[in-house]
Amino acid sequence: MRIAMITDIHSNIFALEAVLKDIKNKGVDCIYCLGDLVGYGPFPNEVIHLIRERNIPTVQGNYDQSVGEELFACGCDYKDDESMALGTKSLYWTQENTTEENKSWLRALPQRIELQVKGRKILLVHGSPRRNNEYLYEDAKELEEIADMVHADIMVCGHTHKPFYKKINGLDVINAGSVGKPKHGNPNATYMIIGIEESHITTKIIEVIYDYEKMAQAIEDSEIPNEFAQKIRKGIS
Repeated sequence: MRIAMITDIHSNIFALEAVLKDIKNKGVDCIYCLGDLVGYGPFPNEVIHLIRERNIPTVQGNYDQSVGEELFACGCDYKDDESMALGTKSLYWTQENTTEENKSWLRALPQRIELQVKGRKILLVHGSPRRNNEYLYEDAKELEEIADMVHADIMVCGHTHKPFYKKINGLDVINAGSVGKPKHGNPNATYMIIGIEESHITTKIIEVIYDYEKMAQAIEDSEIPNEFAQKIRKGIS
């Protein structure tokens, strides 16, 4: 069984289209999305439409919740006041430019998805099982706490935009990276393919080249802060 995990698309329709094309060429069995379809980019409705059109099961991300419920903050951990101001402007733009139908759909997304594959229990979340905006980095001490509380064999998450695979206290922890706003140091979109057999699992981080300059220009042509265009070009946080 081969499963493609995508996450953190952030209104980047060009990256999403490229990733879905790559996934089709890889011949996987199914696709799941770990949330944050919207925010930071100018194509929230286009991204939601494509995910809905493909019937891809999707977890609610913190940005999805904040846009769907029209909250005042996205739940992001900004480093300084300037970053917070930029993020807030992006959030409000997204709220104003996402259709009411799509906001309703975002509100209805589940906080988690639980699967059973080849006798293994798989938990899909956006940030963590505790909060959709909790950052679980590869070296986070919180991973041990999570491993002790999760009743699953595999947990797949996103939110940090940095892919990794790590086994801790018997739990396979996988972060699928980011399709639309990568932070691994280059602009390529990332997703994860997980192979699940009775005896073992395999993970492969896939990088997909796409026209990131087209996306950056689209941001600059919108009312979203230009700073996010530069982040797209550089693949940084």
